[in-house]
Amino acid sequence: MRAIERRHEIVQDTLAHGKVEVDQLVARYDVSAVTIRADLNYLAKKNLLVRTRGGAVASHRIQRELTIDEKHNAQTEVKRRLAAAAKSLINEGDALILDSGSTTAEIAKTLGDLEHLVVMTNGLNVAQNLLQHDGIEVLMTGGILRKTSQSFYGRQAEDSIERYHFNKVILGVDGIDFNSGLTTHFEYEAILNRLMCNVAGTVIAVTDSSKFNRAGVHKICGLEDLDVLVTDEGVPEMFVKEVEKLGVKVIIA
Repeated sequence: MRAIERRHEIVQDTLAHGKVEVDQLVARYDVSAVTIRADLNYLAKKNLLVRTRGGAVASHRIQRELTIDEKHNAQTEVKRRLAAAAKSLINEGDALILDSGSTTAEIAKTLGDLEHLVVMTNGLNVAQNLLQHDGIEVLMTGGILRKTSQSFYGRQAEDSIERYHFNKVILGVDGIDFNSGLTTHFEYEAILNRLMCNVAGTVIAVTDSSKFNRAGVHKICGLEDLDVLVTDEGVPEMFVKEVEKLGVKVIIA
């Protein structure tokens, strides 16, 4: 296991159990105590956990990552409203990236009346929903499949994205706030999301209001990099005003 993957798992274990211990992590990952201490010190400097004697405890600033099934079952009705609002931003002839996630999977379900659309996705569940629609040419990034999120990542996925230019990208996020911007829990996913933004003319984020003032582990981009934010009526009014000052169009579903 590479250091980046091990450190991600350590953060998630700390969030799930409240704390971790060096000896426990040494046994789990079959590495030295020096390596584990270096991991914990690195993560503490990033404010992803709090270092303690012999281990670490969870940082209250970080939100636990949900599995794709947990995400699917949360805020279902809100996600359907968000999907309908996001669909209004998609036109015939668009070349579009749909990020992985439960909300973008709902968006994929709404696209059946479009007859000329190209959609690339790194989400296995998103692709399955797109297959229902005859008028959509579906492109998959390929790469390494991450089962927790049913998403592909890695060099192959990055190379696939970099070969194209798209009109729009629609991102799902794990957290969004003024200090951290748009965040997700997995570093390779954040890297891929940043590439998506780089090759797209318009950057659209779609997220329910429960994600506001929460942070994932890794930053995708700043709020100023967004063109459109689609969310629900639970979003704080002050947040909307401040985001609009940055030139972001806000759509309340």
